This record gives sequence, structure tokens and C-alpha cells, in this order.
Amino acid sequence: MTGTGGRKRSLPERFARSLQNHWQLYLLVLPAIIYFFIFNYLPLYGIQIAFKDYKAVKGIAGSPWVGLKHFQQFFKAYYFNRLITNTLLLNILNLLFSFPVPILLAVMLNQVRHQRLKRTIQTTIYVPYFISTIVLAGMLYIFLSPSSGIFNFARQAIGLQPIDYMSQASAFRPIYIISNIWQTAGYSTILYIATLTGIDPSLYEAADIDGASIFQKIRSIDLPTLVPTAMMVFILDCGKLLSSNTNKVLVMQTSGNIPTSDILGVYVYTVGLGQGQFSYTSAIGLFVNVINFVMILLVNTISKKSADIGLF
Repeated sequence: MTGTGGRKRSLPERFARSLQNHWQLYLLVLPAIIYFFIFNYLPLYGIQIAFKDYKAVKGIAGSPWVGLKHFQQFFKAYYFNRLITNTLLLNILNLLFSFPVPILLAVMLNQVRHQRLKRTIQTTIYVPYFISTIVLAGMLYIFLSPSSGIFNFARQAIGLQPIDYMSQASAFRPIYIISNIWQTAGYSTILYIATLTGIDPSLYEAADIDGASIFQKIRSIDLPTLVPTAMMVFILDCGKLLSSNTNKVLVMQTSGNIPTSDILGVYVYTVGLGQGQFSYTSAIGLFVNVINFVMILLVNTISKKSADIGLF
């Protein structure tokens, strides 16, 4: 861009000109910029805690530098393999079984032509998302209770012995995944339904003229339209493979299911807040975030090369 006399404007000059011409837009986005600066960028100063022996009385700047000590301590710990394995297994299985459900629900809802019925179904499947984690965990304990739970009543009705599901290590992951699907799948359809709404109706009309069945229209129109959106959601979900819903796991954890429910988030909460090892747990948190970021880059690169779809 050039100014008067053919002189090329510098970046500050171009920004000042843009600010002058579009100040309303900059004012509109200013609250979001302030929010991200305060809550996402200023806290980056605290990352150095992971490389220091942090003492609250000395502050971040006054605490001694220890380098990679806390990272080495975590990697050499006897519980490292169990924490990583439990966290990865829980999140991979959750992604494997949870990811397709919103897509299938969105495709089925898109075939409902009665608008009142469609809105009723949407409202019904959205409601579980707004149930708090504590309430959901309470429901699980009630429904799965060995003495009064509905599932054990059904078992006893057919002559089987009641089972304390919440104390079974092998039952923790299925309970976590199934309850997560029930709670979040409906709400997650919003993005896919919005994508399907943008399909040109003439495509369906042409398919009807050609005599295409419902399944053929889904296969040839709906699913290809959803692929880019689904891939972007999948890439973002792959960036959470070492991050779990710690609050949910905490309230679901019992002495019996610790072998499978002992994940990184729970360990960081227990050691960090319970024992005050802030530097050690900060190192773990930084390690988790770096791995998640690398996973996003890796899956995004694979997606770009294989399907030419990516976040960036």
C-alpha cells in the first residue's frame, strides 16, 4: 500500500489508517482481546515455575532455578507409566466411541421433516449437557447402586447377583464413556446440524429426480458435506488426548476403581493442591500441554496431506 507521492506506508501507518477508518470494528473486538490477554497471555509468565523450586514466600522471581529437575522426577517416577496409560486409554476410547455419535444424530435429525417434532427432539437431547458434573455423578451412584440401583434391580429380577459397578476397576471406563456420550452428544450436534442446514436444497431435488433413496442422499450429499467440519473437530479432539474431565473422574473415583481412574489430571490435583508441590505439578501440566499441541500439529499435517483438510 502506498501513500501520497507513491511512498510505501509502514506497518504502523497502515494500522493507524485502518484504526481511523474502522474504529467501530476494533472497539467491538477489544473486549475479546483484553480477555485473552489477561487470562491466556499474562499467565504465561508463570510457566517458569516448572523450572524453579517455587516457594510462595520468595515469589516466582526469587525462587531458585532447578532446570529440568521436576520433569526428570516425573519421568522416572514408578507411577508414570500407569498415569500415561490410564489417561491415553480413557481419552482414546472416549474419542473412538463418542466422536461418531453427534454426526449420526445430526444426519438422522436432518431427515426429520416435521419441524415441531425436530425441535422437540433437539431440545430433549440438548438438556443433559446442562447437568452439572456433580449431579451427573450423583445420578450414576444412584442408578448403579448395588442395593437400590435400577440396573441391579434388573439383574436380580433375572436371578443374577447385584454388582457394585462404581467399585469395579473394569467398569470405570465404560461408565465414563457412556455417561459422556449421553451428556454431550446431543449438544455436539449443533455444529453438524448448522453445516447440514447450509446444503443447497437443489442437490436434494436433483437426487429425488434421479430416484435416490434416503441412504443414497445421506451417503452422497450429507456425509461429504460433514467431512470438513468433522475433521476439524477430530483434530481439536486429538489435542486433548492427555487432558480429561478431571472433575468428573474425581467424583467418580472410588478405592476400587483407582487402578483405571488414576489419571494425570487427578494426580496433578492431588499432588499440586493437596501436597503443595506447585513446581512439580506445573512441570506435569507443561508436559501435557506440549504433547497435546504436538498431537494437533501431527494430526493436522496428516489430515492436510491425506484429505487436504486442516485447521491451518
